[in-house]
Amino acid sequence: MEITESISVPDSELTWDFARSGGPGGQNVNKVASKAILRWNLPANTSLPADVKQRLSLAQRSRITTEGDLVIQGQRFRDQGKNIDDCREKLRLMILQALHVPKPRRPTKPSRASKLRRLAAKKQQAQRKAGRRPPGHES
Repeated sequence: MEITESISVPDSELTWDFARSGGPGGQNVNKVASKAILRWNLPANTSLPADVKQRLSLAQRSRITTEGDLVIQGQRFRDQGKNIDDCREKLRLMILQALHVPKPRRPTKPSRASKLRRLAAKKQQAQRKAGRRPPGHES
């Protein structure tokens, strides 16, 4: 499975399971295993660079099992072949997303003007609430 010109995932690393899918399909849903489940052992992969593999595992940590398998399910379609293609496309998009190095966040401080605006708004809100109190109420 080709991701980019330089990166591809060999089909031998992908493990497929099939199950009965939920959703529409009538009585056929109870007979046909159209749901595709893709398992890919991420630590055993040799085609991805280490930094991409780390970003992918961090971004998809809810899909990774304790053994290190990335699990992707496809059950959008009633056809098993289309669900297999759907799983492959999901994996391709995940890897493409992990290829991009995120821009580091530069910490910023609130400006002096924004601090003054915040304090002025707080003062105005306090006066508004104070105006609702009955006369002679001290606290």
